[in-house]
Amino acid sequence: MRVHDRLRDLGLPLPASPAMPVTTSFSWVRVLGNRVLVSGHGAQQPDGAPAGPFGRVPDAVSLEQAQQSARLAALAVIASVEQAVGDLDRIDAWLTVTGFVQAEAGYPKTTAVLNSFSEVVLDVFGPSIGQHARTAIGAAALPLDLPVIVAAELHLADR
Repeated sequence: MRVHDRLRDLGLPLPASPAMPVTTSFSWVRVLGNRVLVSGHGAQQPDGAPAGPFGRVPDAVSLEQAQQSARLAALAVIASVEQAVGDLDRIDAWLTVTGFVQAEAGYPKTTAVLNSFSEVVLDVFGPSIGQHARTAIGAAALPLDLPVIVAAELHLADR
């Protein structure tokens, strides 16, 4: 099944390119040969602006809200990858996902937060392409006060 068909069937619209409040001096996605390196993305609104809620898990942002933020971050990553590679069906493997959860010290559920990101990837790309290695790290603070930021590495099929 084509990736865009799967996104439509799941009712998952992709947001616009990230709209950051400051000028960035890096690439959201860097393609080098068959490697696709994705900078950290957070949840985005449809227009590309950062999406709330904002703050630390679990005192300002609930587990469920953080999981929704992780789902929206997955869609943001997918949208940026599509812009960089042109066709999401060129992806033949998600290799690694590194997620950061802005959490209070000792918060034990960072993996539960990032599971939502992984579920979107697996639902959209299927297990043969979407299966990936993953790290879920708690952080004292994240850019823009986002509760979740996720970076990834993917692999492209030979043309």
